[in-house]
Amino acid sequence: MKIGGHSHDHGHDHHHDDGHGHSHTDHSHQPGQTVSLNRSLMEKNDRLAERNRGFFRAKNLLVLNVVSSPGSGKTTFIYETAVKLSGKLRLGVIVGDLATDNDAARLRKAGIPVVQITTGTVCHLDAEMVSKAASQLDLDKLDVLVIENVGNLVCPADYDLGEDLRVVLLSTTEGEDKPLKYPPMFHSANVAVVTKTDLATAAGFNRDQALANVKRVSHHARVFELSARTGDGMKAWLDFLVQQRETASK
Repeated sequence: MKIGGHSHDHGHDHHHDDGHGHSHTDHSHQPGQTVSLNRSLMEKNDRLAERNRGFFRAKNLLVLNVVSSPGSGKTTFIYETAVKLSGKLRLGVIVGDLATDNDAARLRKAGIPVVQITTGTVCHLDAEMVSKAASQLDLDKLDVLVIENVGNLVCPADYDLGEDLRVVLLSTTEGEDKPLKYPPMFHSANVAVVTKTDLATAAGFNRDQALANVKRVSHHARVFELSARTGDGMKAWLDFLVQQRETASK
């Protein structure tokens, strides 16, 4: 299933030239009007997110918002999570991507229901998009709903989707300073997952420094280190999800 063609007008253009992902300089509005408009949009998203959260909880769902930069191994991580939890927990996935449905196609091979959201130029998912996508799934037949957000560590940080847990990925191939470069995202995360641990040595990854940076920015986050490709470290992550699902359903 695919949801596409979003006009999704935020009242501003989404550019990436300033490193923020949102351009607030191209408005025809006066500065005061722009601030008010942005506040109104965020308040609307927060209201919809709370509505999503209440709806998901009524369905006894554990909802994850998985965020990362492109190439961190997000889709493989979700795929292997679904495969390894088969028979224990029933997963469904909402996939956000700018243009292609490649990730959704890969995830369907795990035998799970997947809804694709094609965002066009929008560099994040919002609560309304998630609500519409979720309506395309039979939530009564799911235990866990995974939202694979658009690959970006800036824009998604501001948008509550109604999730229970925000899960941020840090790949060993990205370097140790990602948490320091993108503190809002890492600080907002409930869980931090260091991925591609099988490539750490080849990438010259400084594990101690990386973990120190994660703890510095996100001292409250639960940290997992794993390789979805080899399976190393996956059991601790899977056990955590099972426990979280049991807690959510009480």
